[in-house]
Order: sequence, then structure tokens, then C-alpha cells
Amino acid sequence: MRDFFDRELNYARISVTDRCSYRCRYCMPESGIEWIPHDSIMSYEEILFLVGILCDLGVKKVRFTGGEPMIRKGMIQFLEKVTASFPSLAVTLTTNGSTLTRDAPLLARISLTSINISLDTLDGEKFFAMTRGAELQPVLDGIDILTSLISHDTEVKVNAVLIRGFNDGDMVERLADFAYNKNILLRFIEFMPLDSSLWSADMYVPFSDVLKRLVCGGSWAEDQAERVASAGPARYYVNAVTGQRIGVISAVSQHFCGSCNRLRITSTGDVRPCLFDNRQVSIAEALRSHEGEKLRELLLTAAARKPKSGVTRREKTNMHSIGG
Repeated sequence: MRDFFDRELNYARISVTDRCSYRCRYCMPESGIEWIPHDSIMSYEEILFLVGILCDLGVKKVRFTGGEPMIRKGMIQFLEKVTASFPSLAVTLTTNGSTLTRDAPLLARISLTSINISLDTLDGEKFFAMTRGAELQPVLDGIDILTSLISHDTEVKVNAVLIRGFNDGDMVERLADFAYNKNILLRFIEFMPLDSSLWSADMYVPFSDVLKRLVCGGSWAEDQAERVASAGPARYYVNAVTGQRIGVISAVSQHFCGSCNRLRITSTGDVRPCLFDNRQVSIAEALRSHEGEKLRELLLTAAARKPKSGVTRREKTNMHSIGG
């Protein structure tokens, strides 16, 4: 599956719900959110059908997101079915970690390629403020349980969205030390201008500032190892002294539109060829009727509509409604 600019699209991000257990300040407003009715989101059966068509079109990697995917009932069983049905597919999960103390033993037995955990700070008070009421310690406990049980075939990653004045100071080093001591991969994400009511330029931290904050700053160099074709947008840096790898997703300062290989599918069955573009293609009807050829045509139509570059400011677009 290729777009108009001959980019191979082999990575799909699929949201299974718009609902979340947090109200993170950079993701959604504190109140006034109208959740999508459950009968309007894709069923697990429909998503499984969609994954099969995506694989036929050459998709090599699927990431399941939300909202928070693990608060949807039956998610563990669904992940087990996906990995069993498509053994050659890289199946990955993004979670805020709020349910890990409960779910880690179950997730550890599933053949996932990676599990990404959102963790923007190690300061309990800041975590409480950023999430508007969540406790940090259960997430840390869940990470400990997961890393103690997980197979070496499943990579555990921690993602931190950088926000000036919140976690761009010594928290950069603290998160790096945390990841190094836990033997997990840390990735810093630039705060993206998706919603003007949540984003402002004075909150934005460019990736170049990250390298300046890291301990042994002069020892970090970009990893020149060959990338997997279905890899995500992160660029990785390796510390020559410690061997630690850290990723940076620089969607604003050094956007990666030219090599973008992704399609996003919302929980309601809308295909978004680009995170920063309003155009979308609905596949909901084709999913409900299990029309394979129609679904294939619609996915190819969405691929053809992928813009050359889409890093522009959007209004009132919350990540939880797209699939973060």
C-alpha cells in the first residue's frame, strides 16, 4: 500500500476507545467531553476483520491505542486473538499504565512486540496535577511487575511528552536514569500543536534541548543502525559511555513527513491519513457489513489522500479522540 508520494504505508494505529482514565492537560479538556456511545465504536470482531485486510495490503505493524485501551472490557482476550490470528504481524500497545498492576501478568504472556507506557514525570504531585487526579505510584508498581515478568521478545518503552516548565528541567535526567536502571527504552516526544486551547509556543520544548539536558551530553550520538521498515517516527541516540538508547519524536522541530508510513483509524472507523490533516475516510459501514473488497478500496483511497506534509496547527483536535 503506497500513497501518492510513493511512501509505503505498512504501519496502522488503531484506536479501540476514546475513553480514558486520565484527563491529561496536553490531551483533553477537564470537562465538557461527550464520550462516543459504545455501539458507535468498532467491535472487536470488526477490528479483527480490519487487521486482516490491512495485512493483505502489506501492513507489518499494528498499534492499539485509545483513549486508554486497557479500560475497554475484553482487551486482553482481544490482544490474544490478534497475536494468534496474525503471528507474523508486529502487534504493539500504548497505555497510560493505570491498569498495569492488574494487567501486567496477563500482558506478559501475550506475544506483543512492544508495550509503550506514557510517563511524563516521576514527581507524584506533578503527575497528579498533569493527569488531574491520578496517582503515580500504581503506574511505577505496574512497570516493575511488567518488567519482572515480560519476555525479552517484548520491548517495554516509556514515552514522555516534554512541556516547558513542567518536565524539561532535571526531570529529563531523572527519567533517563529511571529508564536506564529499569532497562527499558525512554522516548521523549515534542508537544504537538493539535489543539490551540491546550498548546502554546511557550510550552513547547524542541528535541535539541533534550540532548543538552542529558548527563554526559557530549557522549550521545545518533544511532546509525538500520531501521526496520515498519518502524515508527522516533530517532534514537546512544550514549557511548553507558550504551543507553533514548528516542526522540521530533514531530515539530524536525518533522518526519517525508518518511511517514502510518495510517490512523479512530474508534468509530474513520481512517485519518495524517494526524495534522482533517481529511478522513469512513470505513464503518464496510466493517459492519464485512465487505472486504469495499474496505480494501476505502483504505487505498485513504492512502491516496495522505498529504505530502501535514505539520500545521489544528483547532480543537484532542488526541484521545484520534487515537494517541
